[in-house]
Amino acid sequence: MASLQDKVAVVTGGSRGIGRGIALEMAKRGATVVVNYHQSASAADEVVAAITAMGGKALAVQADVSTEEGANTLLKTANDTYGRIDILVNNAGTTRDNVIMLMGADDFDTVIDTNLRSAWLCSKAAVRLMMRKRYGRIVNITSISGIMGNGGQTNYSASKAGLIGLTKALAREVGSRSITVNAVAPGFVQTDLTSNLPEEMLKKLNENIPLGRWASIEDVAYAAAFLASDEAGCITGHVLVVDGGMAM
Repeated sequence: MASLQDKVAVVTGGSRGIGRGIALEMAKRGATVVVNYHQSASAADEVVAAITAMGGKALAVQADVSTEEGANTLLKTANDTYGRIDILVNNAGTTRDNVIMLMGADDFDTVIDTNLRSAWLCSKAAVRLMMRKRYGRIVNITSISGIMGNGGQTNYSASKAGLIGLTKALAREVGSRSITVNAVAPGFVQTDLTSNLPEEMLKKLNENIPLGRWASIEDVAYAAAFLASDEAGCITGHVLVVDGGMAM
């Protein structure tokens, strides 16, 4: 298990789903975790309580990271509280699916702002702090939709493809300061939202996955934690796909 002992990690959208799993996994490995949320205060507090119960340190911070004020507030609060930021996980995301002929401009803008603009804003704020320390790990949570595309998700696929471009460009910019920038691209992931899908639908979806199963939240969290660790110190600009081989 790659250790994150004594590291300070900020996880955007950390109150639910994949973000929650990443926050918990990083805490298990010794990191102090700042759990960002936009509206789910009770869920964020539950994550903090779970981390505290395992003997870790955590703080919940409300901020709309799709805005410059929110992103700056989150990173400043984390830095002011703990004195530094070692790891940033850009996980905040949303979907507003529809075919392009029925998708409104607001649906496109909201997804781009939440999924892509937020990562750019938080990375900008974090890099300022990381460059002074000449150390940092940025992990962007993208998707195989950004690699393969997905019908009915032109907005989501565009935002996730943009995250891959952001990852590679920023990795080139900040590598000389010992800051790595990588991405994790999950495929289908087992969450509460997908737990009630009909068995026949699951079987059909699994036919296109060589491993024959969806990724778990833990699978994605393990990948993010590895890329955030010192063991991954010579890996940057990389997209680690966690999809059971579906996009192979």
